[in-house]
Amino acid sequence: MGMSKKQYTLVVLILGALSTISPFSIDMYLPGFPAIARNLDTTIANVQLSLTSYLVGIAVGQLFYGPLLDRYGRKKPLYVGLVIYIIASLGCAMSTSVENLILMRFLQAIGGCAGMVAAQAMVRDIFPVTKTAQAMAMLMLVIAISPMIAPTVGGYVTAHYDWHMVFTILASITALILIASFFYLPDGAQPDTEVSLRPIQVVKKYIEVSKNRQFLVYMLIGAIAGATPFAYISGSADVFMNIYGVSEQQYGWIFALLASSMIGSTQLNHILLKKYTNQQIIKVALTYQTIVGFFLILGVWNDWFNVYTLVMAMFVFLSGHGLCNPNAAALTLAPFSRNAGSAAALMGSSRMAMGGVVSAAVSIFHNGTANPMVIMMTFCALGGLLTLVIDTSKRKAARKRDLEMSNC
Repeated sequence: MGMSKKQYTLVVLILGALSTISPFSIDMYLPGFPAIARNLDTTIANVQLSLTSYLVGIAVGQLFYGPLLDRYGRKKPLYVGLVIYIIASLGCAMSTSVENLILMRFLQAIGGCAGMVAAQAMVRDIFPVTKTAQAMAMLMLVIAISPMIAPTVGGYVTAHYDWHMVFTILASITALILIASFFYLPDGAQPDTEVSLRPIQVVKKYIEVSKNRQFLVYMLIGAIAGATPFAYISGSADVFMNIYGVSEQQYGWIFALLASSMIGSTQLNHILLKKYTNQQIIKVALTYQTIVGFFLILGVWNDWFNVYTLVMAMFVFLSGHGLCNPNAAALTLAPFSRNAGSAAALMGSSRMAMGGVVSAAVSIFHNGTANPMVIMMTFCALGGLLTLVIDTSKRKAARKRDLEMSNC
């Protein structure tokens, strides 16, 4: 469709805003963890479960929104999702128990991921092929910058008001995004009544996708190794604010600095791909993450770190995520020309589900030290590396057998 430069900019901004709802919802309330625990008369470990419930909600929601957006068009499911998000955000703000907060966070995720899924689908609908990559790159940049901004903003809001205000702000911003989407966002693809919403048909398509060996292997690598930031996100507020005594604002800046390590290494990845393959970069990244991870475990165990040296070591560790994550995603989706949407939904869902499991583990093993966080970060990197090594060994063995049989 033809549109002026002003219209193009406005549409990209709205799609970018839709894409940032979930990242902001994950990161903005992190500085408030200690205050939430005190206010709800519970433990940090229980508050961390509200993050887990959000990640589980995103994992579940992504699997459903793909078929819904195809069957009913882009806007109706988007509006329903945003309304659910706004109501659930206000429910979070009014929570008087951690159990209610955990439930509201799950519903918040179910609503919020509509924006993330719809935005990426609408890029393909709205823009011509020549501008699709440019628009998608802008969305990815906005999503990447979100973790740098959200906890910093959340830290100042929590310090000057209280944690309830974070969810009120999220609800208000999303209401404005909903209004902008209604008035200024094009409709995108029209409803397709031939798309089946029968659970058995949806499941069959996902099973068909998962039978591809390359997809399955790199989906697992991406899910396991890609869960390292969720271990960090789940445990970092308690580690830095309660153990090392930094303020809400200082924690926000630390979070932004560590997020920049992942963004910077993602840019480095573009340069490395000119000389090395995706597999080579993944293997090196996971190997050095595992080595740095065991150094983190030893350092925490033996009390080697102060807040500055811990941040430096984690900066080095997390930079590996920016090298592993995009390459694993590329290799996961590479086998598909058809069913790419289902493959992308399954990949995204698996990553969020594993993130939920890892963040829950950090909560369950919470012991007032940084050990649960750094151990889970390291085990995620090690698990991804072992998956890659085992698959490579099996492929080599299979090739050797085929060669021997052909020589017989």
